[in-house]
Parts: sequence; C-alpha cells; structure tokens
Amino acid sequence: MNIFWQHLQAKQNFHPTLVELAVKAEKEATPEFNRLIPIVQINQLRVLTAFQQAGISEFHLKDGTGYGYRDLGREGLETVYALTFGTEAALVRAQIISGTHAIALALSSLLNSGDELLSVTGRPYDSLAEIIGITRARRGSLKDRGVNYTEIPLTAGGLPDYQKIKTAVTEKTRVVFIQRSRGYTWRNSLSVQEIGKLVKFVKNINSKVICFVDNCYGEFVEEREPTHVGADLAAGSLIKNPGGGLAPAGGYLVGKRELVARAADWLIAPGLGSKIGTNLGLGHLFYQGFFMAPQIVGEALKGAIFAAHFFTLLGFETSPPPSTPRSDLVQALKLNLPEGVKAFCRGIQNASPIDSRAVPESTFLPGYQDPVIMAAGTFIQGASLELSADAPLRPPYTVYVQGGLSYAHSLLGLLSGAQELVNQGLVSGFTEKERHNE
Repeated sequence: MNIFWQHLQAKQNFHPTLVELAVKAEKEATPEFNRLIPIVQINQLRVLTAFQQAGISEFHLKDGTGYGYRDLGREGLETVYALTFGTEAALVRAQIISGTHAIALALSSLLNSGDELLSVTGRPYDSLAEIIGITRARRGSLKDRGVNYTEIPLTAGGLPDYQKIKTAVTEKTRVVFIQRSRGYTWRNSLSVQEIGKLVKFVKNINSKVICFVDNCYGEFVEEREPTHVGADLAAGSLIKNPGGGLAPAGGYLVGKRELVARAADWLIAPGLGSKIGTNLGLGHLFYQGFFMAPQIVGEALKGAIFAAHFFTLLGFETSPPPSTPRSDLVQALKLNLPEGVKAFCRGIQNASPIDSRAVPESTFLPGYQDPVIMAAGTFIQGASLELSADAPLRPPYTVYVQGGLSYAHSLLGLLSGAQELVNQGLVSGFTEKERHNE
C-alpha cells in the first residue's frame, strides 16, 4: 500500500476492506493506465500542432466586441478546431449552450420537410427525443416540420445492424445519425474504427447521405476522431471533453465547409453566421481549455477504468467491464435498486469540491422521460468533464459516472459512493457492524 492509500485510510472514514479492494483495483488497472499514455501524448501533439499551424498569438486570446467583424480570436479558435479534427471548417461558439443544442443545430440546419433522418445507433439520448419528435411532435420539432424519422436498433452485441441499415438507407435518407456514446443505455460506445466502417458502408449505399456524429464524451479518448475516418459532420459540448475543464459554456461543430456554414447561418442569420459573433470574453478559456483537454480527458479515463475494476470487485456489473477498449468517458454501474443509485450519488456529492453538503434528489428535468438524479458538485454547472454521476430512476437502476479533472478526486469520489452503498447494506459481504466501520 503506497503513501497515498495510507494517507487516505488515516484521514478518511472509509471501511478498511473498501480501501484494500481499491488498492487491488488500481493494481489490476495499471496496464490499462499505461495504454492511455501514448494516446494522451498523440492527442496533445495534434492539438499543439494545430495551434502552431494556425499561428495563434497572444492577440488571438482577446475577443472582439459587438458584431465581432473580423474577430481574429474567434477565427483562430475555429481554425485550431478544424485542424485538430481534420476538417474543412469549424463552428465554436459560446452561444451554443450544450451538446444537445449543437446536435439540434446541426439537424435543424440540414433537414427539410420530406427529408428522412435515420438513426443507425438505436434510440438517441433522452434529451433529443422531443427535438426529433419521437415522443411527440412538439412545435418546432423535426417531426412538426415534416421530417421523417427512422431508427435501427443496435445488435445484441452493441454494434450497428448492417443488414437492416442496408435496406433502410434510401434516396429519401438525407442524414444518418450516429451516436458515439452510450447515452442512458447498457452498451459500449462505438469505436472510431467502427464509426469509419459504418460511414463507408452507408456511403457505398448512397454517397449523398450526410453522416453526422454526436461526438459528446468521445473527444480525445482515442487517437483519432470520427471526422478523421469519413464522418461529414460532428458536434459536441465545450463543458465536456474539449473544454478541458476551463470552458464555462459553449459547443462546437466540425466538418465539411458547406455543412458548418449551414449550421452557422441557422445559429445566427442566413449569410452572416460564420462571419460575425464574439465569444464574449471567453476566448482565452476556450483556447487554454482545448490545449489542456487531452491531458484532462486522460485523467478522467483513469477514473473510469478504476471504477470498472473497483465496482466489479464489489460484486456489481459494469459497462464497459474491466480491460475493455474505450471510446468515451462514461462508466456505467448497475446498482440494481433505486436506493443504490441514490446512495451512490450521495457519496459522489459528498466528495465534491462544490456543494458537498447538498443531498441529490431525483426530479423530472426538461428533455427526460423519467425522474433523473444528478450528483455534480462542479465548478461549471452541468460540466460532465468534472466528476459527476447521473441516472434515470428506472430499472435496472444503472448510474452513469463521467469526468474527473484529477484521478485522485475520482478515487475519493468513487470510494465515497461505495461507502454509502456499504452503509445502506447494499454491498454483499459486509456485516451490520462492518457497514458503519465500527
């Protein structure tokens, strides 16, 4: 047991057995930690090269005002994103509120009445349901605007069903939607290699189809991005991976110039979108956060890998399971009971730097179909690159853990969550006396 674990055991009121299991989990996870090192280094060099090729200077760190005409800071940032993602253009704006907003912006700008949107990765993330019009044709939804929607479930193995996709892609299909991450589902995220295979397959059926990837939670997890393997457009949130824990708001789209221009016009105004707008003094944080992102994503991934090993040792089912390749930050833990989800979220909240005294409660949130509980004592509201956990309160009562600006904080938070489960008698092998560390 190294000095960190000795310090943790002396200063924190964790059950000794939990600490022993955590030490064992970390040892088991070490080979996976080592495999992360070159990925972080490759991504860091790619970002650095993009900064250098774009010629970023101190002047670029200052945003313009008003209309933002010829705002070199904004233009330089979007050049850095385009170079990093290997695309013709990028749209990176504080005015894009979230990943969901970025995705909605892309879909709304690309689809017109009579077009078909085909999701080839099953049901999209909950917050997109009303945007598409899956649950109801809310005013302004794609369905309300006359867009047709079809979805193809993934196979039992969590992979695209190529046979069904082959018959589903037609001349009417305008956009094929690919969700890289798991959302609130028990499946692995799609690897960049699998996304490349899927894009090639779709293009061979109909080369005019736009392949659009929801890249949330996936940036810098692998050494390539979906746009490096043929995706026409990808979108994400700056308070997730690419913001590096520093961006306080914002979202991005990267891809072909024409498609990015459409999204920019939809966001701002036709003919003006990519030419005006300032990032309201946030440009410095956007630049620095993006530069830091590969390293911070690596820290968060170490926490997710540890969680898989640790909670497997505690007797819970995990997804991805230990020693499984990863393509996003999310670690799912099947806790089996609503009380388990609530207890774990209390533990994460207790270990947070912000609002550690708050008690998470489930509630209905806009865009979600079930009550949702969220633990997120974060510096930036909703920032899931910071250590957080959330879950819809529905069977099989799975909690989704993501983020962690530092591996040490992830360790503390995960142990705190496990201790709450032990206290509630929800971990087998602990007697009543042991539960409360007596």
